[in-house]
Amino acid sequence: MGGLLTNVARNCAILAAVFLTACGITPGSGPSSVEVPVATQTLPYAFVNYNRDISERLARYTPRIANTFNDRRPPTAFRFGVGDVVTVTIFEAAAGGLFIPSEAGVRPGNFITLPAQEVDNNGNISVPYAGNIRAKGRTPVEVQQAIVDALKNRAIEPQAVVSLATQRTSLVTVLGDVSRPQVLNAVPAGERILDSIARAGGPSREGYDTMVLLERQGHRATAPFGALVYQPTNNIFSHPGDTIYLYSEPQTFLAFGASGAQGQFKFDAWRISLAEALGKASGLRDEQADPAFVFLYRGETREVAEHLGVDCSKFSGPIIPIIYNFNLREPGGYFLAANFELRNKDVIFAANAVSVEVTKFLTFLRTIMATINDPLVYATNYYSLLNISKGVGTSTIVTTPTPITTP
Repeated sequence: MGGLLTNVARNCAILAAVFLTACGITPGSGPSSVEVPVATQTLPYAFVNYNRDISERLARYTPRIANTFNDRRPPTAFRFGVGDVVTVTIFEAAAGGLFIPSEAGVRPGNFITLPAQEVDNNGNISVPYAGNIRAKGRTPVEVQQAIVDALKNRAIEPQAVVSLATQRTSLVTVLGDVSRPQVLNAVPAGERILDSIARAGGPSREGYDTMVLLERQGHRATAPFGALVYQPTNNIFSHPGDTIYLYSEPQTFLAFGASGAQGQFKFDAWRISLAEALGKASGLRDEQADPAFVFLYRGETREVAEHLGVDCSKFSGPIIPIIYNFNLREPGGYFLAANFELRNKDVIFAANAVSVEVTKFLTFLRTIMATINDPLVYATNYYSLLNISKGVGTSTIVTTPTPITTP
């Protein structure tokens, strides 16, 4: 029994070696289902079998604005900056004080409005009898209190009202594919990204091909415009100093191998799943594809790769090339494919079934054998016909079998 098992194992090893050799010499549209996992052991790629656990981990790192800027609070209270134009009105409890002369009692109200002035390069404004008052980085209420504190020992129960005349620092810039690119005054009460885009006239192109880039304090995040519309968590508040850039970038993916159609395909939507992408590529070819080996090629950040359990020690750089393997032979595999969100420029490869590779190799062998046998067959037939013509004995005409062809 042991000898039989040994022979079986030896024969399997021989067949495996023959099959791997066949994959290298027979025509094909890409690597076989056997070659991809084996190659990742030596080539700089990581191989990940996609399952429910990987799906849940990957969902946490879907590129979204809310994932990069997770502070969803409105901006803090408005604060003055250098260049803002400020107006100051000072009130006194009675005439005859520091600012209101005694003869001014005939006019309504005991107040005086100072000329509008800019916050200077030092961040100050000037108030008579109070000197330079710090305004930069302060709210109007804080500046008002600073003026009152400076005048309370000289004026009659002074009060102050400070307001913004011209806003020049708390700005939101909206650029790119919008109807009216411009610099907007930040709304003190706070507004969201879509509100800022709307004030700039809204997108000038189709929404599903429009990408939104938000830059804030040196950090950037990009997401499809549809992610802001259909996923409200991404529609965070705009902050003073933000730059919002809209640009058109049709999202596409590539399909190769045993899919019904091969080539580059557009999303034609702000997002699609792997299942929808396979549908766009006319599905898998029933006579050729192995549903257990559908591969997706993508680069992930090092943080994401480590979270997926990939050993990143053998990789250099911030982006780790990963090959995801989807097993669509399992009934639940289609649910996983429906939940896997495709990204721009992803590459999908459907591998051939093993039987297809074996059939191609056997066809290759038969072609070689036929090529070798043809001269012998033709020579045998020639001498057989020659003998028949001379009336010497009888001979059989040998024909060459036609090689099997695969679709």
